[in-house]
Amino acid sequence: MNFTHRVSIIGGGGNVGAAVAFALVVMQLPVEILLLGASEKSARAQALDIRDAAHFSTAHCRAGTSEEVGCSDIIVITAGARQRPGEPRSNLIDRNYVILDSIIKKIQPIKPTAIILMVTNPVDVLTSLAQKLSGLPKSQVIGSGTFLDSGRLRNYLSRKLNVNSNSIHASMLGEHGDTQFVGWSVASIAGSPLLKHPLMANVDLAEIENAIAHQAYEIIEAKGSTYFGVGYHVAALIKCILTDGHKIYPVCNYNAKYDTYLSVPAILGSDGATPINLNLSDEEEVKLERCAESVNHSLGQVNEFAVHVNEE
Repeated sequence: MNFTHRVSIIGGGGNVGAAVAFALVVMQLPVEILLLGASEKSARAQALDIRDAAHFSTAHCRAGTSEEVGCSDIIVITAGARQRPGEPRSNLIDRNYVILDSIIKKIQPIKPTAIILMVTNPVDVLTSLAQKLSGLPKSQVIGSGTFLDSGRLRNYLSRKLNVNSNSIHASMLGEHGDTQFVGWSVASIAGSPLLKHPLMANVDLAEIENAIAHQAYEIIEAKGSTYFGVGYHVAALIKCILTDGHKIYPVCNYNAKYDTYLSVPAILGSDGATPINLNLSDEEEVKLERCAESVNHSLGQVNEFAVHVNEE
């Protein structure tokens, strides 16, 4: 069978990669999905399991090879060291840099129009590194960023306000880490500022921010990792790219002002991410700048690590 689009998931033998693939199958997207993993046996097993469900779908899933990845339309990277219970995402940088460097080398040459979608943590730092290692235009290398965190925020507000989450426009911004924050000044519901809603009166905004930013830790502590939520959110990003949806999502994309990758709303389509201007409050601008400093500091540490590794 011939497919118009191919999506390759590196890390497809793991829980997150498999969850992304399964979500694509459920979404009925007419795509060929290739799964690759450190263990070929695991990737093949996941592909076979998903294929058993795919006969209800227009998608097709199979195990793939590194040589096949380069000609994919979208290359999803979920491979990496797993976040341990209670461990900050920033601790994963050095371990996952080595893995990412190896992946990018193996999948060369990469089709010039391909989109790389980074999911591995710390996603903002690794998205920047993926762009440098791949050489693709900045707009074509993006990360899942705070898209899932924003979904968690909207679910929380939906329960509190008794309004469908799709009717609430509010996002977590900055970086997919402990410094992320809510863009309260630009949040809205039914065209009105969210903070003026009667049920938002006397709400502890800092408590909400902290709860959303740390929600993943509770899941990781209880079951080892998160994958269903991130899997479906990443699949939604893939669908938007393949259909040239031009929807606005809070994804990790290049921010020229701070010369780094940050999670802020961008228009997402077949050519990647196009950032939009936000009218944040002065206080929120300071928070965004702090996030940029955090990401750039981590990148500086990675560059030192990379030099050390290359010298050995």
